[in-house]
Amino acid sequence: MASNKNHKMKIKEFKLDLNIKNLFLFLFIGFFIFYLFRAVGSEIKQALPEKPITKVINEIKENKVKKVDVIDNKIIVYYKDDTLATANKEAKDSFTNLLLDNKVNLNGLEINVKDTQTSAGIANIIGNLLPTILMVVFFIFLFRQAKGAQDSVFSFGQSKAKRFSKSLTKTKFNDVAGVDEAKKELEEIVDFLKNPEKYKKLGARTPKGVLLVGPSGCGKTLLAKAVAGEAGVPFFSIAGSEFMEMLVGIGAARVRDLFDNAKKSSPSIIFIDEIDAIGRARSVGVMPSHDEREQTLNQILVEMDGFTPTEQVVVVAATNRGDLLDSALLRPGRFDRRIIVEYPDVAGRKAIVKIHARGKPFDSSVDWDKIAKRTVGFSGADLENMLNEAAIYAARSGKDKISSEDIEEAATKVKLGPEKKRLQSDLDKKLTAYHEAGHAIVSHFLPNTDPVHRISIVSRGMALGYTLIPPAKDKLHETRTHLIERIAVMMGGRAAEQFIFNEITTGAANDFDQATSIARAMVVEYGMSDLGPVNYGPTMDVTEWGKNYYEQNNLSQEMMAKIDLEIKKIITTCYQKSLDIVKTHKKELDKVSEYLIKKESIDEDEFVAIVGKKSQKIE
Repeated sequence: MASNKNHKMKIKEFKLDLNIKNLFLFLFIGFFIFYLFRAVGSEIKQALPEKPITKVINEIKENKVKKVDVIDNKIIVYYKDDTLATANKEAKDSFTNLLLDNKVNLNGLEINVKDTQTSAGIANIIGNLLPTILMVVFFIFLFRQAKGAQDSVFSFGQSKAKRFSKSLTKTKFNDVAGVDEAKKELEEIVDFLKNPEKYKKLGARTPKGVLLVGPSGCGKTLLAKAVAGEAGVPFFSIAGSEFMEMLVGIGAARVRDLFDNAKKSSPSIIFIDEIDAIGRARSVGVMPSHDEREQTLNQILVEMDGFTPTEQVVVVAATNRGDLLDSALLRPGRFDRRIIVEYPDVAGRKAIVKIHARGKPFDSSVDWDKIAKRTVGFSGADLENMLNEAAIYAARSGKDKISSEDIEEAATKVKLGPEKKRLQSDLDKKLTAYHEAGHAIVSHFLPNTDPVHRISIVSRGMALGYTLIPPAKDKLHETRTHLIERIAVMMGGRAAEQFIFNEITTGAANDFDQATSIARAMVVEYGMSDLGPVNYGPTMDVTEWGKNYYEQNNLSQEMMAKIDLEIKKIITTCYQKSLDIVKTHKKELDKVSEYLIKKESIDEDEFVAIVGKKSQKIE
């Protein structure tokens, strides 16, 4: 029994899918085959020789014919020598009667009579109706396609927002760090939605909107996910660009549909990512524009605080271009709260790396305080990417745990790119070593600069080498003294090249670019030059609605020349200072360069061992 069960034959079910497309295809193929065989048959018949009926009767008398086919008025004659011929008779005459009248002996003659009038009539009917049927089927197919397109057009007005429930969102506020002020504001919003009566009894209303503004990668979208995870209410997520379509009015229709769905599910939260795609300032020129984006923005303004304001629906929006948003969108009653999400400070960076370190094995040598200080200027996304790259680097090296060296390599890779093992001549390597050593020596012997963290002549990105001098701590202000010394450090590479080789190279082009930008800002914006505390750059005008407009100052040619001279004076002074330091500390410069040529990289401890401890820093 078991063997019979194992060898049962499986009968495959044949299904004929007779949808409109297949039916049209089958009819077309049948129509084509019918006319093809009809044409081939007519060609075969036309190819046979035709003889008079009297001659055919005489040949039958002479016993030359073995078989005759009578097809309506057509006679096909089969001769004993295997040749064929045709003849025609009158429609009213019978071929057998014709033979009998001519006294033909029918013994031994095979006569086949075929009546094709019925089949011919059917074939003619099919031949006449088939083109009509095909045309009808074709138009039915077109109408169905048009109906589907029409339905899809009307569906454009439906919102594309994704709805999330509490069970589908795992991110919580505990998974977000480095943005404590933003978390506190959003925790209040969540509490508003969970416990509305607590606030209503004191006369407080639920904020209509919260705008998250900040650089990319600092956690705006992550905060929105945390709100979705903590709120316990329906959460609708959509990108600003998803409102926009080619058809006019679709964006506004989608806004209405989104808010209608949110109202039905209230209390609820709507999250609009990259709201600047639709929330940019409307035209204020002589010829105002009236495009799809402005209609969409107008609909959002009405839905948030129009004649029929939305109740118990909070809009959370994120953008990294807050300066471009329309002033009507930013006023109280729409986006009541504007939260700035900045780069994390040292405490925030330490908390962020600990969150992203979950589930990863680390060596005991990893110092999180040192990593937090090392990663000044890193966003939350940079830190997450750094730890991921460190894990990849450790796995590629066959390690069981991630070490501090892996994290250092990953941090450098995130900011500067991967290593490039370029083939360099001895002269190129020496030039690069002295150039980078020049930056490091100048920075080390200036009193207000930060300690040198790492020097390398290994190419990364577009740079042949690099000198990392991260800030020792987060700074809120920049002094003129510190800016001057930063420019001097940037000039250190060119100063070392000129002093050692009595030659200059193209390697300092990026240094000059950064130095000139700092010097121009000192003169034009910060008032840190002999031209006085005057802003010579674009002026910012704050209107009564709180919107900022920038207007270029009209400067005379004489003043522009003075600005150029001041910029040149700052850079020239800094370059001379760098040259003096390089000349004074040539011995240390040579040692650092020789070590770089031999080892390619120098860490902070190795650098301090070569040149000594840094002089007392002026606070």
